[in-house]
Amino acid sequence: MAYDIAFIGTGPEPENPVWGESAAMAYRHAEGYREREDCEIVAAADIVRENVDAFATEFGIDADGVFEDYERMLDAVDPDIVSISTPVPTHADIVLDCIASGVPDAIHCEKPMATTWGDARLMAQEANRRDIQLTFNHQRRFSPVWREPKLALEEGRIGDLERIEVGTSTLLDNGTHHIDLAHMYAGESPVEWVIGQIDYREEYVKYGAHNENQGIVQWAYDSGVQGVAMTGFGSDGVGEGVRHRLHGTEGVIEITPWGNENVRVRRDGGDWETLVEDVEHAAAVPPAIDHVVDCLRDGVEPEFSARRALAVTEVIFAAWESARRRGRVDLPLRIDDNPLEAMVESGALTPEPADEG
Repeated sequence: MAYDIAFIGTGPEPENPVWGESAAMAYRHAEGYREREDCEIVAAADIVRENVDAFATEFGIDADGVFEDYERMLDAVDPDIVSISTPVPTHADIVLDCIASGVPDAIHCEKPMATTWGDARLMAQEANRRDIQLTFNHQRRFSPVWREPKLALEEGRIGDLERIEVGTSTLLDNGTHHIDLAHMYAGESPVEWVIGQIDYREEYVKYGAHNENQGIVQWAYDSGVQGVAMTGFGSDGVGEGVRHRLHGTEGVIEITPWGNENVRVRRDGGDWETLVEDVEHAAAVPPAIDHVVDCLRDGVEPEFSARRALAVTEVIFAAWESARRRGRVDLPLRIDDNPLEAMVESGALTPEPADEG
């Protein structure tokens, strides 16, 4: 079967990314689709005409497949799969519009899911109700840097997993990847409770969404495994130290940061053994796109389905809700808003405006 692919939100060309506003992820998605013989990129929409024109030129889209209005594109083109790479606050409306249109069979959206817990739940609910495959681009699951630790766990290299430690810059923007990976290592076990505290003294809005400056979060899986995440920025701008440390009954696995990516394992009493080194994390996008298409073809739930993305998003919003309540939050999370944004709007948190210079 052949699939027609359409894009909503192309952003500027990769040579001119505006970090915090556009990372040109549409181009990365498109490179994955272009490599497949069963996929044809037929249309794209972006509110900035020069952006969509450049994207169309790069991926050979005919003039009648170029749009500034995505709803007109859906009506005119009738794509099988839609990839969405727009700012975070727009995700929910666009995804819900795509679902309501009845046009695509699958929607693949950039992470994180949404800026409110209510919107995240609604997206997953409506996609499930309409039997539409909805996925979110937690592509790091498909990189050897993050995949090999999972295989080592399954092989019993460190015994039974007991605790997952995560280091990341923020919970929502970057942490959505790392909490997703923690869930993968924990075998997708449900989370029972979350407790967290944050500091937000300098405004940090990335891709349209607020992010804390520093935070610490603990959560417990139904399986008994514990998770802990620390957020903040180091001298390299993305946080420092080990990104993940997996503690087992018989050893530990460490995954290190960008620029020196490797995975090593040590059994109790033994020496460190390198499992993976020098792997480019961006290479995970094409296999993630392969997974989107293959799961649609085979009718199986993707690893980064809306259901699993929702479990990740729940931990993030529960951590902020814990900071708002100043106490532990037992799941399921029973709010609709974004606790971090709500605390800013109420004056409970008063971040200084970001330096525009």
